[in-house]
Parts: sequence; structure tokens; C-alpha cells
Amino acid sequence: MWKEFKEFAMKGNIIDLAIGVVIGGAFGKIVSSLVENIITPIIGIITGGINLTDSLIFGIGDAQIKLGVFIQSIIDFIIIAFSIFMALRVLSKLNRKKKEELAEVPSAPEVDAKEELLMEIRDLLKNKQ
Repeated sequence: MWKEFKEFAMKGNIIDLAIGVVIGGAFGKIVSSLVENIITPIIGIITGGINLTDSLIFGIGDAQIKLGVFIQSIIDFIIIAFSIFMALRVLSKLNRKKKEELAEVPSAPEVDAKEELLMEIRDLLKNKQ
């Protein structure tokens, strides 16, 4: 059972997925910090000092609806989704260019053994003349 687990864990796709999750988590923290510490205060300045996370809270007693926090999460999501879209767009363009470069290099047609023998005979006859 340990051997099967080791083979499963060492497959390339699993390792790539794990790396993607770790990088994605770190990227999510960076974007959250960007939204919370830069974009939200700028929105507050533009709207006359309104802090979305503190001022858009509705409710009675302990039951509160934090609309500002929800809006901030939507902004986080939009920035993360747009960043991933742009990264994938750049990667797909690079892959497309590589495929085009590989397609431009024509491969030599394969010569059948009979054709090769005939070409050798032709060359030998040319050399005798």
C-alpha cells in the first residue's frame, strides 16, 4: 500500500497541482492585501472617507450583515480571476508561438528502402558517365 501511495504522490500531475495550490494561496493573500490595504482605501477616498468594511454593516444585535466585507471579497475575486486570465493568455500565446515555430520547420519526407536503392543506382550510373 505504501508503494502505491508513493507512486501516486510522485506522479507529475499531483506535484504540479500541489505547487499550484501553494502558489495560488500565496497569490490570494497578496491580492487580498492589495484590495484591503490599497484599493479599498482609495475607494474610501473617492467616496468621501467611507470605509467599506466598517460602514456597510446592517443588522440587529449580534446578527449582522457585513455588506462591505462581501464587496471587498468580490473585488478580491475579480482581481484574482483577471490575473489568472492574463497569465493563461500569455502562456497560451507562448505555446502557440512555439507550435508555429515547430510547424514551420518542414520535416524531410521519409524515403522508402526501394526508392533509396533506386537513387543509389541512379547516382552510380551518373558517376560512370
